[in-house]
Amino acid sequence: MPSSKKGRHSERGGCGHLPPTNNIPSSKDHPSEKRRRLKTGQTFERLAAVFFEQNGFEILQRNWRTGRREIDLIVKKGNLIAFVEVKSASSKKYGHPANRVDERKVANLTKATQQYLIDNKIENYDLRFDVVTFVNGRLEHFPDAFPAAD
Repeated sequence: MPSSKKGRHSERGGCGHLPPTNNIPSSKDHPSEKRRRLKTGQTFERLAAVFFEQNGFEILQRNWRTGRREIDLIVKKGNLIAFVEVKSASSKKYGHPANRVDERKVANLTKATQQYLIDNKIENYDLRFDVVTFVNGRLEHFPDAFPAAD
């Protein structure tokens, strides 16, 4: 992470660390398809947690919720806390899964992060938002993937 102020996320603009955006079609899933996706998501979230642990991070929280907002992983290493969104896809047919982290998702993650920091009385840490993707099971890590929403 570029030198950022303690207790604040970097104020760089844009999502320069993420792949280019493609439109992803939306569909209403059948209940069994929703269960399959949930199970797949949980599997990849566990694999992402293992990745962070292998890289010296402590897992603070998994699937931390506030209201309807959720943070997949919250990890810590030294004075850094990363709030991690995990996305997966079986192919890049509809674009890279990181592109599903859109403005609305960034706003929700930012609000959830603010609440987590308040609830846990966290101050004076470097903060960042990471995205971990899996395409055909291959992990890609995008550290400091986007700035906090305004």
